[in-house]
Amino acid sequence: MTLAEASTVAAAPAVPPEDAAPPRRKSWFRRLLRDKAAVAAMTVLGIIIFGAIFAPLLATHDPYVNSRSVMTPPVWQAGGDPAHLLGTDGQGRDIFSRILYGSRLTLLIGLISVGIGGFIGSMIGLLSAFYTRLDAWLMRLMDMMLSFPAILLGLALVAVMGQGAVPVIIALAVSSIPDCARISRGIAVGVMKMEFIEAGRAVGLSDRDLFRKYLLRNCISSIMIFISLRFGQVILIGAALSFLGLGARPPMAELGMMASQGRDYLLFAPHIAVIPSVVIFIIVLCANVAGDALRDVLDPRLQA
Repeated sequence: MTLAEASTVAAAPAVPPEDAAPPRRKSWFRRLLRDKAAVAAMTVLGIIIFGAIFAPLLATHDPYVNSRSVMTPPVWQAGGDPAHLLGTDGQGRDIFSRILYGSRLTLLIGLISVGIGGFIGSMIGLLSAFYTRLDAWLMRLMDMMLSFPAILLGLALVAVMGQGAVPVIIALAVSSIPDCARISRGIAVGVMKMEFIEAGRAVGLSDRDLFRKYLLRNCISSIMIFISLRFGQVILIGAALSFLGLGARPPMAELGMMASQGRDYLLFAPHIAVIPSVVIFIIVLCANVAGDALRDVLDPRLQA
C-alpha cells in the first residue's frame, strides 16, 4: 500500500457494523419466554382455564348430584376411591368435578368484574388527564368511591339485590374503578407532557384523534399491566365474599363457597376445604407472577 492510499483510508470515515445490519430488538414475547417462572405460571393458569372452559367434558361426575360416598378422601390417602380423584364432600358430591365448575365461575366473576371496572376506571383516568377542567371533580369522585371497601359494598348489594354472583360482580367492578382511574391518570399525565401532544395540537388534530391515536396508544400497555395485576386481587376478594356467603347460591359450585362449606369438616375431612383453597391460591399466585412478568417485558424503561 502506497503512502497516498494509506492516507486516503485513514481519512475515510469508519462505517459502523450496525449501519450494515442493525441489531434486531428482541420482541417482548421472546423476552417473556425467557422468564421461566412466568412461563410456568402462565402454563398452570392456562391449564386451569382450559379445565374451566371444558368442564362439562372433563368432569367425571355430575357436580350437583349426591352419592352415598360421603367425605371420601383423595386417591393419595388411605381409603381413597379411584372413581373420585379428589374425594367427595359432606354430601357425596365429587370434588374434582366441582373444582372444574367452581373454577369456571370464579374466573368468570374475576374476568367480568375486572374488565368492567378496568375499562370504566381507565376511561375516567384518561379523560381526567386529557380534560384538566374535569380533573378535580373526577378525582374527588374516585376518593369517595375508595371509602367503600369491596366487602362492605358487597354486603350492601346483597341486602338490596339478594345473594348471587351478580352483586359480587358489581361490587368488585365498582371497587376496581378508583384504583384503575388513579393509575391510568398518573400514566396519562406523563404522556400529556410529551412534545408529540403539543405537536398534534399545533397541526390541528381534533381532541378525538389526540385521545385515540396519541394518548390511548401510549397508555394502553401500562393500563393492561395493572389490570392483569388487579385480576389476582379481584379473584381473592371475590372468593372472600363467597366464603362469607355473599356469592353464588348453593348448590352452585364456586371455589370460595366450597371452602366455606368445608369448614365444618376440617377436623376429620380437611380436604373438602383445603383443595378449593389451594386452587384459589394457585390462581392468584399465577396471575400475579404473570402480571409481574408482563410489566417487566412491556415497560419501555426495561427494554434494551
